[in-house]
Amino acid sequence: MNAIKPKILRGAFVEFGLSLPPLIVVFQYNPLQLTRNRSLTFAPPAMPTPRATRARPNPQTPEPKSMREFHDRTDFDDLDELRRHQIVTVNEPTIGFDIRLDATDKLDGKDDLTTQFGISPQLSTLELMVYPKGEGVLGAAVSALLGKPKDFLHPRRSNPPLILFIFGRKRVLPVNINSLNITETEFSADLNPIRATVAVQLTVIEGKNPPFVYSHTMTEAMSLLNLANIGDVANVVIPG
Repeated sequence: MNAIKPKILRGAFVEFGLSLPPLIVVFQYNPLQLTRNRSLTFAPPAMPTPRATRARPNPQTPEPKSMREFHDRTDFDDLDELRRHQIVTVNEPTIGFDIRLDATDKLDGKDDLTTQFGISPQLSTLELMVYPKGEGVLGAAVSALLGKPKDFLHPRRSNPPLILFIFGRKRVLPVNINSLNITETEFSADLNPIRATVAVQLTVIEGKNPPFVYSHTMTEAMSLLNLANIGDVANVVIPG
């Protein structure tokens, strides 16, 4: 008997919200690697500046404790006190990976669309994800056919569309595409690209929006599953 192969899910970029024409790119191949980064900055608490006071007759006389408490502090001996008072800025996470596109299989299968255009449709869709969609021509034409004002489906605006990065069942993240670096490496006789790598950098849009809340809830659930490894603490030296 042949073993049943599990279905391999594919990552994708999907435009969020109603828009015509819709922008959807399903990854032909899932990324070989994916980098995720979240940076934090730490600073001591900002203490208020003391009011101006008369100069002390003897500069060598130490300041009263009440005045010293106003000075910036970086030498907290009590970690609980430091935890309560330090200023922490948590930046939104970023994600980076490469999208690989290759028309070889479809060209071998005599796919008409691929034979004529290569991977241009996929690349073009990715490019439109970082372009103000309100300035597109096709959307205005569709709105005109529907007898609606040209701004009915996607009003003219300077921002590119908002994109959902879907990577499995546990990650459905609203993102801004920070950069899109396309490297075309092979072409057809008509100079249509038939092989390319697209390096993307994303910033996750955090907040109370449903996609992020769902993904964050899944992260919390995965963290709870890690309690199954709590016995490993026995191999860790913990100060008393």
